[in-house]
Amino acid sequence: MPPPPPAAAAGRGRCRCALSFAAARDRCFSRRFLRAGLRPLAVPVPAPAGAGADPAAATVHMWVPAPGPPRNPLLLLHGFGASATWQWAPYLRPLIAAGFDPIVPDLIFFGSSSTRLPDRSDAFQAAAIKAAMDAIGVTRFGLVGVSYGGFVGYRMAAMFPDAVRRVAMVCSGVCLEEKDLAEGLFPVATIGEAAALLVPRRPEEVRRLVRLTFVRPPLIMPSCFLWDYIKVMGSDHIQEKTELLYALINGRQLSTLPKLTQPTLIIWGEQDRVFPMELAHRLNRHLDGNSRLVVIKNAGHAVNLEKPKDVCRNIIEFFKEAVDEVANGDDKV
Repeated sequence: MPPPPPAAAAGRGRCRCALSFAAARDRCFSRRFLRAGLRPLAVPVPAPAGAGADPAAATVHMWVPAPGPPRNPLLLLHGFGASATWQWAPYLRPLIAAGFDPIVPDLIFFGSSSTRLPDRSDAFQAAAIKAAMDAIGVTRFGLVGVSYGGFVGYRMAAMFPDAVRRVAMVCSGVCLEEKDLAEGLFPVATIGEAAALLVPRRPEEVRRLVRLTFVRPPLIMPSCFLWDYIKVMGSDHIQEKTELLYALINGRQLSTLPKLTQPTLIIWGEQDRVFPMELAHRLNRHLDGNSRLVVIKNAGHAVNLEKPKDVCRNIIEFFKEAVDEVANGDDKV
């Protein structure tokens, strides 16, 4: 989800800003990644078996640690909204200080990642990210997924259980079923409405999204800032992102969702209105004793942005368990 725009004097209509706040903020986040010791990398990904022989059917842009063997690689997958840097910048220094090496890709059709192939499934996203991880020489890692990134991460953990050691899911409604929309569990009743909500094209749509995802949204969101954000961060691949949502939700059933074998941490904002708490409990039941649920109070769907310290602390504690077990000679988690 996009970060809340700053409070400022309200304007009417499409007011004109001399400078692009969104572009300046984007550069600021990139500098934070560079200062944290990460570098940007564009990784060509070949087509999967059966999809042709194109050696670069997709390109995954990712931020990776400086050259050298990673200590404890931790893959961070973002949700819908701006590129990965906007969503993960607050987590870099705490994770690095705790002994982890963050690896932060843009999912396909976000940031600078793209593909020429027509596949829009979460399985394709998972395979592309796994291929990129293989390309940089990281074959075993922990995984954290936020919202849509959790859907991709869950699928990745199911497809590649030998590579993904542990999984943290942050407000990711992987247990939703398409029928949940019509039955009123969500603020939307159709996939089309969900796409209009998560891929906003006008300031009023951004305002609705921010107010749904944050417990304390900014009181004032001037149209000029919102138009600027849409132009800089939200105007690319609109059709493709809409197709991602259709592929994700259309025909989805809990009965076809695999159960992960890895230890799994579920983190949820108590007041999440995009993916209500029912989905957190549903996922916890689905994993049948192989997971733990942490509920963050006074937070909504954007819990990773509203309560980054709380979320980061729980992530560190959970993945530290795996580090301690390896140190004690148990490398089975």
